[in-house]
Amino acid sequence: MIQEPSDRKFVLAFRLLMAWTFLYSASHQVLNPKFSAAAFLANTKTFHDVYAIFTAPALDPILTFLVSYGHLLIGLSLLVGFMVRVSSLFGVVLILLYWTAHMEWPYIENHNNFIVDYHIVYATVLLFLFAKRGGHVWGLDGWVAALPVVQNNAWLRRLVA
Repeated sequence: MIQEPSDRKFVLAFRLLMAWTFLYSASHQVLNPKFSAAAFLANTKTFHDVYAIFTAPALDPILTFLVSYGHLLIGLSLLVGFMVRVSSLFGVVLILLYWTAHMEWPYIENHNNFIVDYHIVYATVLLFLFAKRGGHVWGLDGWVAALPVVQNNAWLRRLVA
């Protein structure tokens, strides 16, 4: 558990910054009826054959829903500090998938980003929040972890560890 006040402030700052990143992205997806995850994936380069499977018209509504509301749930989880360890891992997976989708090996998005770009930074910050139990720092995870029902259930304890 993090005890240093300055460390706790950084954990909170990172958690809120990542929450904003996911919530802002969700606002453009959930509120935009023209958003299509399949359209985004149709333009991949390095791993086009892998992502082309998900661009099928039948999968588009499902994938779009999962991406849009996945961003929303991850952002809300980070904002209130509830189940941060779970949401941060889902966030890392999502961010790394975007990283590979933006890739034109060895460049990411453009020739200014050689292998490492903001996707890797975001994934690292999310892993930091996972490792430092970011939801226990001014978040609901600390409060929920103290509830008797959670303390008596190993499975629930892992969700808010």
